[in-house]
Amino acid sequence: MSVRLFLCGDVMTGRGIDQVLPTPCEPHLFEHWMRSAVGYVELAERESGPIGRRRDAAYPWGDGLDVLRDQRPEVRMVNLETAVTTSEDAQLGKGIHYRMNPAHVACLTAAGIDCCVLANNHVLDWGQAGLGETLATLHAAQLRTAGAGRDLTEAAQPAVMEIGAGRRVLVFAFATPDSGTPEGWAAGASRGGVNFIDRLGLRTADAVAAQTALHRRAGDAVVVSLHWGGNWGFGIPGEERTFAHRLIDAGGADVVWGHSSHHVKGIEVRGGKLILYGCGDLINDYEGISGHGEYRGDLSLMYFPEVDTASGALRALRMAPMRMRRFRLERAPAEGTQWLRTVLNREGRGLRTSVAPDGQGLLALAW
Repeated sequence: MSVRLFLCGDVMTGRGIDQVLPTPCEPHLFEHWMRSAVGYVELAERESGPIGRRRDAAYPWGDGLDVLRDQRPEVRMVNLETAVTTSEDAQLGKGIHYRMNPAHVACLTAAGIDCCVLANNHVLDWGQAGLGETLATLHAAQLRTAGAGRDLTEAAQPAVMEIGAGRRVLVFAFATPDSGTPEGWAAGASRGGVNFIDRLGLRTADAVAAQTALHRRAGDAVVVSLHWGGNWGFGIPGEERTFAHRLIDAGGADVVWGHSSHHVKGIEVRGGKLILYGCGDLINDYEGISGHGEYRGDLSLMYFPEVDTASGALRALRMAPMRMRRFRLERAPAEGTQWLRTVLNREGRGLRTSVAPDGQGLLALAW
């Protein structure tokens, strides 16, 4: 038997996107270059045209809802890179603060999301109060979380999705300092925070594998989410590749799900198991921000791996090319799809993977 998953890169429904939904947070920001979240709406409108205000909660997902309906994944997961809070306890000195009003949690449930990964560099942007409200809001909406908690025990617990016939999907989530996650955000015995890895290495990979083994049982598919690396650059650091390989070789993961990069990165299959080194951003308010145009941050992929639940092996991976425009997902135009295909084939050459159209508007992985 197998399970079809939905994975993606960062989903950031705060700041400018929060402002176009019905009941936004107060818009003030503490950025050197922008003092109001409304400014990000204006940048996007200058780039692509009117967005409007008081859009419904499903608005940011746009064409992505049709893709999800057509692909019918059994488990849907996102890296939620925003606090869900009205807290005013901004972590000053951090520079960038993302938050979405808890009233907008339907922005996640509208897409049928099952699990929000919270081990990232924005979940504590609005302090411990913001983290607590984020967890309470998501759990009240029946959304499972992984990678952050009110203490280390909760932060380290996997999200568990039952999918019937004795099958489960387990999601473990971690963040690293090179993703911009402050070391002081690490959860402790009596301190809320994220599930933090201070250094990638073989010993750490073995420790993660041992942790997943405590929870794994026959019929489980295990996903390890890693918020790692910088925002820009196609290169995959050697320590990331070594860590991912060891994690799989030690039986610690069936899918290694990496994110933090603002653009797609190469894909690898190791021992039959999927490694996504960087999934890019799926939803954000970056439209109209200049710089890094060569990385095409407006383009993204919705990833649909099919994983054998007996062996954890990858059976197939199909990806839907998307574009963020007017704060709404659209299917990528032909030139955007071709750009994504070219990048994945170029970056996959050294990883022994390639992609090609599947005849249904998606890209299919070969390995």
